[in-house]
Amino acid sequence: MQDNKISIIPKPVNLTFREGNFILTEQTTIESEKGLKDTAEYFKNLISTATGFNLAMSDLTSGLNKSNTISLELTEKLDNLGEEGYCLKINQNRIILTAHKSAGIFHGIQTIRQLLPIEVEKKAKLSSFEWVIPALEIEDYPRFSWRGFMLDEGRHFFGKNVVKHILDLMAYFKMNVFHWHLTEDQGWRIEIKKYPKLTEVGSKRKESQIGGFLSKNTDGTPHEGYYTQEEIKEIISYADKLFIKIVPEIDIPGHSMAALAAYPEFSCTGGPFEVSTTFSVKQDVFCVGKEATFKFLNNVLDEIVGLFPSDIIHIGGDEVPKKRWETCPDCQERIEKEGLKNEKGLQAYFTDRIMKSLSSHGRRIMGWNQILTESSNKEIIAQKWLFGKNLIKNHLTKGGNVVFSQFGYTYLDYSYALTSLSKTYWYEPIPKSLLKNYHINILGIEAPMWTEWVRNVKELDWQTFPRLIVFAESNWTPREQKNFKSFKNRLESILKRLDIIGVQYAHKKEYQPSIVKRIFGFFTIFREPKRSSLHSRWKAF
Repeated sequence: MQDNKISIIPKPVNLTFREGNFILTEQTTIESEKGLKDTAEYFKNLISTATGFNLAMSDLTSGLNKSNTISLELTEKLDNLGEEGYCLKINQNRIILTAHKSAGIFHGIQTIRQLLPIEVEKKAKLSSFEWVIPALEIEDYPRFSWRGFMLDEGRHFFGKNVVKHILDLMAYFKMNVFHWHLTEDQGWRIEIKKYPKLTEVGSKRKESQIGGFLSKNTDGTPHEGYYTQEEIKEIISYADKLFIKIVPEIDIPGHSMAALAAYPEFSCTGGPFEVSTTFSVKQDVFCVGKEATFKFLNNVLDEIVGLFPSDIIHIGGDEVPKKRWETCPDCQERIEKEGLKNEKGLQAYFTDRIMKSLSSHGRRIMGWNQILTESSNKEIIAQKWLFGKNLIKNHLTKGGNVVFSQFGYTYLDYSYALTSLSKTYWYEPIPKSLLKNYHINILGIEAPMWTEWVRNVKELDWQTFPRLIVFAESNWTPREQKNFKSFKNRLESILKRLDIIGVQYAHKKEYQPSIVKRIFGFFTIFREPKRSSLHSRWKAF
């Protein structure tokens, strides 16, 4: 690719330059099939503000020689590119965008957007400006089907406008899974009508820990917030138009202090509890010995399933202390009754029951890799974050699916000294020892954003960008085509677009720190990230 001529991220699989340019004018027409009307309207609205053009729209015709036209067409001939691939042909007379499915057309539109001058991102009309698009041909398709970002709103609640902001940026870079971490020790963020105290009590905490994991300081400021079910539906609808799947996470049986503060009877000790104000792992978890616990959780999950169309529901399952179970008469009775070996077996029993409940609704269960055992059902989708290498390999070879979110490479909440841009770019999820015929079971990479120390959209942007753009390319572009020098060159142009959009990303000196800073990067895990460029920007507002 001639990086000095255009800057597309993620890098297309195949690109060939042609002679000339297409000039977008007020007389340009958008032709589309009836099934693509919404996507065509999205494209029209995307470029209308900066150009000032109210482009005419019409049904797709067979007049392929018609000039000054943008054509959007679905065709069975491109089924080899999959459901998200597309073919883009631009010459002096017209733009032809074809795909096997609507998602491919949408991704192709994002490519056209990046081919337009960066001024297309402006929120005001530009007068006497020439909207030039270079002539070329692109055949493009993703490496992985799961190109994900996880937002933790259990620790800090951001609200629907921030979520939409993130979804817009995900779509820009062809990412397609938004993993929504909605419950935590520090907050329950989704309305459950059958159990109103989950939000009346569980969505509020009296203050928050500050200064890092080893700090004993708190801010003394109450924090609260949750999504009504109507707001959830609104955000799901918004994501659908961007071809992004939302996978909700209800974290159980651990990380559940907010829920237990509301309903302590489902714990082993009976409480009372408070919504946690600190961010360490908590000993109190759901009691697996009580049948009432499963009734409660199944009722909660029934409402979750009723809200989210996703065929996957994430149940967390990580960092579950067994201390309470060891001394709980109900849990010990359950272990004996079910013939389980120990408390580890009790968690496997819990996972299996929740999996069967979700399966009855036609949903697959997903969880962090700590829910896996040697005998785990292959229908489980595991999310690899730390340890468990052999269990992950075993799961893949039995036909199970895995999403990789390796700590130290994909976590966006840590400092750039720990996870610099180059380190994230060269992260490779496929284990070297895994036979090639099992590679298909790896769904892709997901970048998690845990929000212990992220309190607002400016901090969120700074931690997330430009690292999330790296994972957009890693998930899309073939491994053998990755080139960090090329990526950095293209990123410089893309960041100018983010400036116009208003994204508060980290500066180059921060996202690519010195070797000395990277050597000591591990020690930044225990403190809050320093956001120097972000604070300097604050002074400008």
